[in-house]
Amino acid sequence: MAASDSSPPLPVNAPLAPKKENITPVGSKIAELNESRQELLSRIQGLKQDLQNWRSKLDTQVKIYRDELTDLKKTLNVEVEQLRTEFQELRTTLHQQQEDVTASLRNLGLQDVSEGSKEAEHPKVEGKDAEVHASPVKENGKEAEN
Repeated sequence: MAASDSSPPLPVNAPLAPKKENITPVGSKIAELNESRQELLSRIQGLKQDLQNWRSKLDTQVKIYRDELTDLKKTLNVEVEQLRTEFQELRTTLHQQQEDVTASLRNLGLQDVSEGSKEAEHPKVEGKDAEVHASPVKENGKEAEN
């Protein structure tokens, strides 16, 4: 223990002196950090404001596009309905024309058939041999029995 007693005692003020020297740079560091913190907070506030402005502009654009799409959809639906109506009218007209043509063909065909049936009922046959050789009239794809 004598060896530990022989070492010179440390001065009590020695540790305080370096602390005072370190206090000044720490104070300036704290001031710099506070200033940097303020700058960062200002930048964050600016970025928040920019983001809010961007969102507002985006919301406005979305609303404008949505309104335009709604108008286009309405216009398209109206045009589609008009086309449906026009196609229905065309279909009706074509159907009517088809019925008219069919009726006209029937009238023409019935006149032709009626004239042909009159000839079949009273054929211009010369002599008795012509009657014997006349082909039998077919009904529903079968030969009629005499």
